[in-house]
Amino acid sequence: MQKTIILIGPICSGKSTVAEIISNKLNIPQRSIDEIRFEYYKEIGFSADKQQEIREKEGFKGVYQYWKPFEAHCVKRILDDFPDHIIDFGGGHSVYEDEMLLQQVQAVLQPYANIFLLLPSEDVEESVRVLNERLRHVTDDPAVVELNEHFITHKSNKTLAKHMIYSNGKSADEVAEQIIGHIS
Repeated sequence: MQKTIILIGPICSGKSTVAEIISNKLNIPQRSIDEIRFEYYKEIGFSADKQQEIREKEGFKGVYQYWKPFEAHCVKRILDDFPDHIIDFGGGHSVYEDEMLLQQVQAVLQPYANIFLLLPSEDVEESVRVLNERLRHVTDDPAVVELNEHFITHKSNKTLAKHMIYSNGKSADEVAEQIIGHIS
């Protein structure tokens, strides 16, 4: 049985929390892309100075676009380096506006059966409302809120996911149990 479980979804959808619970229940190690992503980004030329320059000129949206090729690289690298792990993606690591990057990530993820998209609800407007409320506790940056709405509505997450998990009205433990039920 392939033990790798991949959790994708927008910011504040519960990926890291649920990944930790699954990790503890199944005794499979967890790795969060957000904890190590910049090390992978640097492998192909990421520059913090360039990022800052882009932020000053174009704001957070420009930084987001700068990150995209690095994020695609990061997805491949983390899966290579951490087999048989619970891996929770950052909110943007499963959203690609560039069709070639999306296809690249799709090819990398193709062999993995356990890719779960976490959203509050099947209803997009409800998911936006719930995640905006959660995000208010993390940031007041309107660019991040707008970007997260993009993550919720963009086709990439649903293209990459092999299972959909709707969490509204469920505890993180219940969501973890639902995922474990799918893979058992």
